[in-house]
Amino acid sequence: MKPRRTVPGRRAAVWDRGVRTVRLLALPVALVLVWWAVSGSSFYLPSPVRVGQAFAETWFSERLAEDVVPSVGRLLAGYALAGLLGVGLGVLIGSSARLRATMEPVLEFFRAIPPPVLVPLIMLLAGIDTPMKVLVIVSGCVWPILLNTVEGVRALDEVLADTCRMYGVRGASRMRRFVLRGASPQIMTGLRQALSIGIILMVISEMFASSSGLGFTIVLFQRQFQIAEMWSGILLLGLLGLGLSVLFRRVERWVLSWYYGSGVARA
Repeated sequence: MKPRRTVPGRRAAVWDRGVRTVRLLALPVALVLVWWAVSGSSFYLPSPVRVGQAFAETWFSERLAEDVVPSVGRLLAGYALAGLLGVGLGVLIGSSARLRATMEPVLEFFRAIPPPVLVPLIMLLAGIDTPMKVLVIVSGCVWPILLNTVEGVRALDEVLADTCRMYGVRGASRMRRFVLRGASPQIMTGLRQALSIGIILMVISEMFASSSGLGFTIVLFQRQFQIAEMWSGILLLGLLGLGLSVLFRRVERWVLSWYYGSGVARA
């Protein structure tokens, strides 16, 4: 039975939550105040109130369905495909020392190529529609997932591997209970890195020969000197990244509950 908190204990908990909330909001509020103080001195830096009005007028309209939803859909599709490729190939390469030694120079070579320079090539191969944009996201997201998965599988505990072998744990059961579980902290690290890369590449892919999406719309506003609307698009991208980051952290805490609960993560 869960022990009940005393009145001083409840007050201390409320005080702690209040302090955490103030700490969380202090820096964003300070940044908005600085923005407010310096805005108005330039045409290219409208006030927070003007940007807020532009945000409501622009994104709570048909642009939500025409630009935001397709962008998020392409991001999630590319991210999911990169996750499947990265984890699948990472487990395969990480499980074999010989294959890992053969592939490592090639992986390092392709990882060193900045994904934006591949956009013209991908446009030639896949056209300018949705497949091109998804492939651009995949081309950048797959590397952190792949390399972290390889490292996670390579670092699996040899004693546990021998134990699985002795008890006859093989096949899908070994993959699920030992390999993927043991490498999951590294896999989640790669997925977290890939998420921010995916948002960047989503915007870049939509700046090339596109007629919809957040990247296209922000550039369109800039060319038409709709500065407040352009800033509202940048603000929306920041909020999108923040929301996805919070969601990913919750998923990560759920997937790695065994890891955080063991105290290894705090060591």
